[in-house]
Amino acid sequence: MAENALQVEVREGAGKGAARKLRAAGRIPAVCYGPGDAAVSVAVDPGELRSLLEQGDSGMNTIINLKGASVDGRMVLVRELQKEPVRGGYLHADFYSVNVSETVEVSVPLHLIGKAPGIEMGGIVDHQLRELELECLPLAIPKAVEVDVSALGLGESMHVRDLVLPEGVTLKSDPNVSVVSVVAPSKAEEEVAEVAEGEEPAEGEVAEGEAPAEKAEGAEAGDAGKEKGGDS
Repeated sequence: MAENALQVEVREGAGKGAARKLRAAGRIPAVCYGPGDAAVSVAVDPGELRSLLEQGDSGMNTIINLKGASVDGRMVLVRELQKEPVRGGYLHADFYSVNVSETVEVSVPLHLIGKAPGIEMGGIVDHQLRELELECLPLAIPKAVEVDVSALGLGESMHVRDLVLPEGVTLKSDPNVSVVSVVAPSKAEEEVAEVAEGEEPAEGEVAEGEAPAEKAEGAEAGDAGKEKGGDS
């Protein structure tokens, strides 16, 4: 676990003011808690934390070994990570203590691989489920679960029950939920595509849902007359 070590410091003070000062000094506030453990307020380097999560074998579910303060030696998962809405900088982290010999429930991203034959028939890939709920030992958490769509034809779908999970991983999500489908484009999408291509009705033709110009003008004149008559 040495490669996933994260140095922490005990955090003094609380509230928005203390958090702003901490961030100005290049640190972010965090809290460490878990079954049977008292919550401990700590501070960490956001750059080091980002590096661990982005380079770890399990992504956001990477097991981190805390170093320093009263939480030295604790192995944790990031349960919540607050980010800046625009730049995505880390603002606050919640660390959850785990035992490597006990299973945990986690959310793992689903990644589509392959090319669906239904695309060649004019279909569109509709990726409906983005994460999967799993249970496994902390050191067996997969970075992602791959979904191979290379056998999907037009109008076909894959469900959670169709996915192949790594050994030692238990499914917690509803097996009947649809993960991905290859669907035909809707009529509305086709009409928008035609307009985008610059197609115009031929001279003398009337687009569907529009009244002929002469009738429209007559209707406007009639409406104007009614309005005048209503005023008398």
